[in-house]
Amino acid sequence: MTVTEPLSTLVSAARKGDQHAWDTLVDRFLPLVGAVVRGHRLGAADGDDVSQTVWLRLVEHLDDLREPAALPGWIRTTTRHECLRVLAARGRMRPTDPQDEAGGLDAVEEDVAETALLAAERHAVLLAALAELPEARRDLLLLLLEDPPVAYEEISRRLGIPIGSIGPTRARALDQLRRTSALRGLAAGDAAPAEGGAR
Repeated sequence: MTVTEPLSTLVSAARKGDQHAWDTLVDRFLPLVGAVVRGHRLGAADGDDVSQTVWLRLVEHLDDLREPAALPGWIRTTTRHECLRVLAARGRMRPTDPQDEAGGLDAVEEDVAETALLAAERHAVLLAALAELPEARRDLLLLLLEDPPVAYEEISRRLGIPIGSIGPTRARALDQLRRTSALRGLAAGDAAPAEGGAR
C-alpha cells in the first residue's frame, strides 16, 4: 500500500490487522501530529510522549471510527487534547523557594499527583495487556517500541524469526493486544469519551 491509497481502504485494512496499512497511516499522518505538537511548543521528549499516546489511542479506537474520512480530524483533535494535557500538567507546578517552609513537595498541587496517578494506572493497564500476550509476541512489541528503534535485522537475530515475518507477526500481536481483557476493561471504565475520542 502507498500513501496515495484511499483512506477508506487503509482504515479497512488496518482494522483487519494489515501492518502495511498501519504503517502507511502512520507515515501519512505523522507530519500532522508533528505540526500540532510544534504549534503547542512542546519539547522533543513531551512531543514524543504525545505522539506515542496518539498512536496508542488510534490502536484502541480505530474500530470505533464510523467514517474513515474523519480520521485526520480525529488525529488532530486527539493530538491537541494530549498536548493540552501535557501543558496543563506542567502548568500546575509553581516555582517555590526551597528555603520557604511552604515550599518543597507541598508546593505541588493535588491535581498534579492525580495526573501522575492516572498516567501510572494507564501504564499498569498496558503492562497487564502485554502480559496477556504470548511471550514471543510481547517481546516483539517491546523491541519495536524501543527508542532508538531497533533494526529489523537485529530483531530477527534476537528473536530468531525471519525478517519477513516481523510485520505480519506485529499485526497479529497488535490485534491480540487490542482484544486483551485489560484494554477492554480500560475502555469500559472510561465514563465519558475524551475530547479526542473517536467519532
